[in-house]
Amino acid sequence: MSVPEITVSSSESRYKVGRLGAKGAAATRIDLEETDMEPDLEVVQIRPGESFAAWSHGYPYRTVRWHFHPEYELHQVVATKGRYFVGDFIGEFEPGNLVLTGPNLPHNWVSDVPKDIVVPLRCRIIQFSEGFISGVMTALPELAALGPVLELSRRGVLFSRETSHEIADLMSEVMDAQGVRRIELFMSIAGLLSRAKGLRMLASASYLPDPSGYMSVGINKALAFIRENLTQPFDEADLAAIAGQSTNSFSRAFRQHTGMSLVQYVKRLRINLACQILMSDEQASITSICYEVGYNNLSNFNRQFLAEKGMTPSRFRRLLLDNSNTAKLVKGGARKYHLNQREKDRASHGGSREEVLC
Repeated sequence: MSVPEITVSSSESRYKVGRLGAKGAAATRIDLEETDMEPDLEVVQIRPGESFAAWSHGYPYRTVRWHFHPEYELHQVVATKGRYFVGDFIGEFEPGNLVLTGPNLPHNWVSDVPKDIVVPLRCRIIQFSEGFISGVMTALPELAALGPVLELSRRGVLFSRETSHEIADLMSEVMDAQGVRRIELFMSIAGLLSRAKGLRMLASASYLPDPSGYMSVGINKALAFIRENLTQPFDEADLAAIAGQSTNSFSRAFRQHTGMSLVQYVKRLRINLACQILMSDEQASITSICYEVGYNNLSNFNRQFLAEKGMTPSRFRRLLLDNSNTAKLVKGGARKYHLNQREKDRASHGGSREEVLC
């Protein structure tokens, strides 16, 4: 399937930093000078057992707002036209628009569709951390050519329609891929990006993201507090006070920013932390992990883990152990296993029952 040519209108412009907020980014028809809000922090969820996030969404959607996050983001539009904002850049997009944004660079894509229209699939997204990609590039020097592209992405990089067309099928497949196939697709995409021609930087050279300044915004301070105090007791009233809002206002704002309630959000983070401990420390007991991640009741921890992961912590650990034992068998024990099995087969076919049991 061909991808329509990417166009950027001659009316594209740069606006005063700090004057475009979540409200302004979500409605292209209002005067940008009427807003005075900082970008929102988007909390990127990279699931345990995965190296990067790959997902898609329609329009409207909760993340369609002026926002930032510490992760790199590869963003490909597959439907609708509209206006997009990257740092101090404003331009027009249509299907085929492919942009890589660097860490903490504010961005937003606003589709020009009637309010009563819902678009089921507007864009596909890959998000990955600096730690992940730097580790991959250290381990695989063949990816060195990707380095300059990542550096340029700190100002936002617009790729050509040819590059967008080349990776379209890969982006589609990686959304649902699992296991090693995800890595294969990611590497293929990274390779195409590293060889791409006709890159265009978006934000001006003088534009400098200010994540510390963004984090002074109430809801962002509350999200930062959760990350730093995840295993400690706190409630919605505590976070509302940190955000400088009433409890009801904070509850509404939190759901708007994260797509879930505070209880759901904290539960997901704590259960993910429990999974990480289960994967990294075979000696830690389920009870100790329960208390370590912030629960004070083992039965409640087991119940919440089951609801989130579809299995109990004990079963999660057993499956990890089975997987580990299988890996050891493949690496070092396969030959010994087959030799022993051959001896057993000989005994069962040529010896007595007593010989087999011995």
